[in-house]
Amino acid sequence: MDFTISLLYFVVRKIIRLLLLIGAVAILSYTLMCFSPVDPIDAYLGPAIMRISPHQREVIAQRWGLHQPPLERLTRWVHNVAQGDLGISTIYNEPVRAVIGKRFATSSWLIAIAWTCSGVLGFSLGIVAGVHRDSLLDYSIRLYAYIVASAPTFWIGMLMLTFFSIYLGWAPICCAWPVGSTPEEATLLQRLHHLMLPAATLTLVGIAPIALHTREKTVEAMHSDYALFARALGEREWGIAIHHALRNLALPAITLQFASMGELFGGAILAEQVFAYPGLGKATVEAGYRGDIPLLLGIALYTTIFVFIGNTLADLIYLLIDPRMRQRRGWL
Repeated sequence: MDFTISLLYFVVRKIIRLLLLIGAVAILSYTLMCFSPVDPIDAYLGPAIMRISPHQREVIAQRWGLHQPPLERLTRWVHNVAQGDLGISTIYNEPVRAVIGKRFATSSWLIAIAWTCSGVLGFSLGIVAGVHRDSLLDYSIRLYAYIVASAPTFWIGMLMLTFFSIYLGWAPICCAWPVGSTPEEATLLQRLHHLMLPAATLTLVGIAPIALHTREKTVEAMHSDYALFARALGEREWGIAIHHALRNLALPAITLQFASMGELFGGAILAEQVFAYPGLGKATVEAGYRGDIPLLLGIALYTTIFVFIGNTLADLIYLLIDPRMRQRRGWL
């Protein structure tokens, strides 16, 4: 089959799957919200609920559409989402799309830096551990990876905050820019300074799975037939790893790294909460605490698209790099 036609077929099939997935996530998320024991009005008002009358409560319910039956609300919400309207956030009193856009612009720096650094460092440490199998270096890298992989992200974040911010004073305690200034007033260096600690936390957590996975693949590659043949010709261990095994190691590592976007987003929620970083993760927690259903649903849909794109890019890169995968799918 022609490569262009195969690529077009791949994209169309992925788009259809994405639409079906968005529909399933939207209906399931909305159903869970409707059956949630948390009352959106009580959560939004908090202690102030004692100072409003039943009539005022009824006015709020009518304004948010909560007086309508769940099925009617679901139908209206799906109709609006199909037209690109995700509703109005009850916390921020802004369109949900605008809130997600502004929060994502802040989180994108954090996610991009953590994703890149964890991928490069994890892949490098995995190769080093695999080439020096059963050495002190290998044991040290594996010990670090097992400890970090079993530790919660928020706990690592609190340790980093205590040591580097409170004890050493090298990093700010909170926020994405200096307290008292606006995002427009913050300089690039100030943003990077505030970003340093949350990004380091996510990077430390993200290194572990990619390092362990790459180590196992490196050990397999170093004991393969082509490695034995290269060793018989006088090639050294690092020469075998770089000249013969690196390409085979890169493919599964790339796939794993792109597939980890969902975990990275989950880790970002916890890290932003610990460092009071005003990104999409912190908005998710605030929306959950204060019953902002439109914002929660919008973030759920957005996260679905974000993770799906990551997995699709992993599949596409695998197909473009590995000719065996193209041949198996009939692209050649």
